[in-house]
Amino acid sequence: MNVHDPAVKKSAEAELADAPQGDACHPMFTNVPSSVGFNKLRKRLLRQARQAIAEFGMVGGGRTPRWLVALSGGKDSYGLLAILLDLKWRGLLPVDLIACNLDQGQPNFPKHILPEFLERNGVPHRIEYQDTYSIVTDKLSENSTYCSLCSRLRRGHLYRIAREEGCDALVLGHHREDILETLFMNLFHGGRLAAMPPKLLNDERDVMVLRPLAFCAEDDLAKFAEAMAFPIIPCDLCGSQDGLQRNAMKAMIADIERRMPGRKEAMIRALTNVRPSHLMDRQIFDFAGLDQLAQPPEEKTK
Repeated sequence: MNVHDPAVKKSAEAELADAPQGDACHPMFTNVPSSVGFNKLRKRLLRQARQAIAEFGMVGGGRTPRWLVALSGGKDSYGLLAILLDLKWRGLLPVDLIACNLDQGQPNFPKHILPEFLERNGVPHRIEYQDTYSIVTDKLSENSTYCSLCSRLRRGHLYRIAREEGCDALVLGHHREDILETLFMNLFHGGRLAAMPPKLLNDERDVMVLRPLAFCAEDDLAKFAEAMAFPIIPCDLCGSQDGLQRNAMKAMIADIERRMPGRKEAMIRALTNVRPSHLMDRQIFDFAGLDQLAQPPEEKTK
């Protein structure tokens, strides 16, 4: 299935139209705007998540999977949780969901916000405290970039929690721009063509990592979060440094989009349309073997 095929889009829209309608909704959506604009935004995000889930085989097997949804308190993870709950409420996502926030010990972290939000909306959840902040600040100098080490420590704890909760997958809120920024970071700084895969098996091969928002635009998620009035917790509690490589990639991609509208969509589509024979990696394409396929000169003249 090609996720960008109009037939796929039409199928996903039909599924949403056929899903249960009416006043019933998940508690998180009780007081959402009733405007046409918000309804279109909501359906677009639902459709794009449905496409990613289907395209990359995120739900499979005979039994009902259990997903651990990582919730940081930012707009993207709130949006991820809401979209998954909405799909599940409509009968389009046969998955058990449990939200998880890992309190990493950042100074002034408002510990009450996420538990109150999850309890108020009837969302099964687990809140865990692990002081990774002290580890990061102890190992790195004040002027260093904390994000990489911090994320590695966080991911390790989330894998452990997923195992303890009997979850098949850890679900993350990375969106289209996150994937494109990673692509260019790897291209410019790592010398490789790689991005964030929508589906990945961890090194221990016991937890799947899923990114259902892979086709969702960051701007849409920001508008969605504002309309939903999520209690956002900013990611500046640990003194996040300016001038990070990812910020530079974000600015570059935004500038490209301003100059040539539609390039983000074209770039994300390119990641689903790779031609190994037109690149230069001998490990994924047998260039030497082409000689055996070539037609001998004497045969060309016949």
